[in-house]
Amino acid sequence: MSKEIETQRNFNPGTNEPFSSVLARHVSRRDIMRGGLSLAALGMLGGIGGLNLANAQESGSGKTPLALAFESLRGSRTDAVVVPEGYTAQVLVPWGTPLNGAATEWKHDMRMTAEAQAERVGMHHDGMHAFALDADNASRDFLLALNNEYIDQAALWAPQGGPTNADSGRRPADEVRTEINAHGITLVRVRKDAEGRWTHVPDDARNRRFTSATPMELAGPVAGSDYVRTRYSLEGTHTRGTNNNCANGYTPWGTYLTCEENWPEVFVNTGERHADDARLGLPTERGRYGWETAAGAEGERDDEFARFDVTPRGNGPQDDYRNETRTFGYIVEIDPYDGQSRAVKRTALGRFRHEGCWPGKLVAGEPVVFYSGHDARNEYIYKFVSDAKWDPADANRPGEAYDRLALGAKYMDEGTLYVARFDADGGGEWLALEPDTRVADGGTLAEALSLAEDDRAGVIVHTCDAADLLGATPMDRPEWGTVDPSSGEVYMTLTNNSRRTEADSAPTFTNEGDAIEAAGVGYATAPANAANPRADNEAGQVIRWRERGDDATRFDWEVFVFGAAADDTDNLSGLTERNQFASPDGLWYDDRGDGQGILWIETDNGYDGVAEQTNDQVLAVVPAALSRESGQASVVGAANQQQLKRFAVGPNDCEVTGIFATPDKTALFINIQHPGNWPADADAVIQDATKAAVGSVRPRAATVVIQKADGGQIGV
Repeated sequence: MSKEIETQRNFNPGTNEPFSSVLARHVSRRDIMRGGLSLAALGMLGGIGGLNLANAQESGSGKTPLALAFESLRGSRTDAVVVPEGYTAQVLVPWGTPLNGAATEWKHDMRMTAEAQAERVGMHHDGMHAFALDADNASRDFLLALNNEYIDQAALWAPQGGPTNADSGRRPADEVRTEINAHGITLVRVRKDAEGRWTHVPDDARNRRFTSATPMELAGPVAGSDYVRTRYSLEGTHTRGTNNNCANGYTPWGTYLTCEENWPEVFVNTGERHADDARLGLPTERGRYGWETAAGAEGERDDEFARFDVTPRGNGPQDDYRNETRTFGYIVEIDPYDGQSRAVKRTALGRFRHEGCWPGKLVAGEPVVFYSGHDARNEYIYKFVSDAKWDPADANRPGEAYDRLALGAKYMDEGTLYVARFDADGGGEWLALEPDTRVADGGTLAEALSLAEDDRAGVIVHTCDAADLLGATPMDRPEWGTVDPSSGEVYMTLTNNSRRTEADSAPTFTNEGDAIEAAGVGYATAPANAANPRADNEAGQVIRWRERGDDATRFDWEVFVFGAAADDTDNLSGLTERNQFASPDGLWYDDRGDGQGILWIETDNGYDGVAEQTNDQVLAVVPAALSRESGQASVVGAANQQQLKRFAVGPNDCEVTGIFATPDKTALFINIQHPGNWPADADAVIQDATKAAVGSVRPRAATVVIQKADGGQIGV
């Protein structure tokens, strides 16, 4: 989630047992969580997560680990992208880039309209992925799928001095349509020319936009249920739009997964809310952008604005939009190769504020696994396991036309959703979110949620309540994940948590005065626990786990690296000026073969201790090169933290997000979101990302391609 739109509120009220009490039964943490971190305390932390899941001694067939062949950058606070010596950085497909040749070229003073925005790259780039058109040219010519998470109204409406009635009053219909069309997903073909410059390909038949108004299908347990019947879809099988798409994922059969995160805020309910909507934080006075206020405007089509006000007004759900929000909060699957197909919301993977969705290690004859985090304070980590077993014949075949969404239905509509409990001894358990799962009092989950005994759709709609009831571990804002495809190790960023208290403190169960009628239990503030050991955690951490092969419901975990400022007293990973970071967000494991790869970490920092020294950044580390020393609190520690290097720094005010490399590893793609005064040329689509603006420019989020000047592989 971008810090620009995150809420400091906590939506998880309740009373389930804090993990600190579990921890207290195993080790005493008073010295760790109070009064400093002694060597003995550090050793204790190492014992909690000291599994050393991958290190130099285990790096696969005894091969010499990869070595990062660049000097770690100093921090930067400029209106430019900074990369190591010998590297270049190029702007590609910034907001407003036309997807077809007939559209008017971007100009810095153009007034955006709904029609113009619908055929242009959306705003505030986030998660993304590349889809090869053919195997031979996969590193030079491919389809780019790109999330457009949210909007900057000041930049969008700059020519008119800002939005009309942003905070009160009625919003104009044309402005609302434009803002709706700036959200969503962009699909655009990009390719590299003979000089190594990247361009987009206007008029490609697969270039398209999915917005907050695009018709979409519902699939899985919730589809067709009473929970999602609305005046728009009487049968509960369709909805319109996807919103606040943050991180992403992909499938082995060649489809894109986009994830709905801070979607509740665009809706409003001034009456009685569903318990699940209250648990997720649905507003009660006005939506984030006031889209609902345009309802009844002349020319409104098919309740296009009215649907954002979900206050019950009719005799039942088919008379109004009380259930509209229950068609949001899912993983959305898109076939980038088929320019005519509809997007499908895969409800079996749970309903919450999804940050992203990442496939686990793929093994023929075994289920397909996806991991996801709920990006909010004291929320949970989830895993979906398909009923269908993986058939390698279903792997993506670039260049061939076939029904990839049918494969999505095969692997993603039926399966089991689990939520994670992290134990103090470095183990953990996946808890099944099934109607017949037993809760603490011995009853079933369905009974605890007041559902019918076989109501899987109800469990999915109430995913958060169900996870509360099962005693899942509240985490420090789970954001991006990534998987080492060789070992199956999973990494996930825990960005920060201002609602985390000392380990032996009492949890609180209010929601800042907001009346919550959730069936489940949970936290407004949660005590520190083994996986989240710092109170009022401003800097965040990266954790890592590995599934136990003999038991699909058990895993082993450890902290990989703690964020911190170099001079922090709780700088548990020994970070220095050259690699200090906070609020890890984006994450990607760059597989280089032979069981080795580079872990790339991106930040969305709001912690002053680091922000005063550097803008948001990209760091790199080779996990196989690390050996955890005795007493280290995390895999990266004082003895080896020099292996973690700062690779790139973004321009002022930005978040660095979205990341992948071409298959030949010669180009690294990242996204620069909400820059303050960048790129330098206010009109150019393609330009040098490392050049700072002279004077003020209308800021534009953009993709940035980083390459070596000599054409070699990135990082090594």
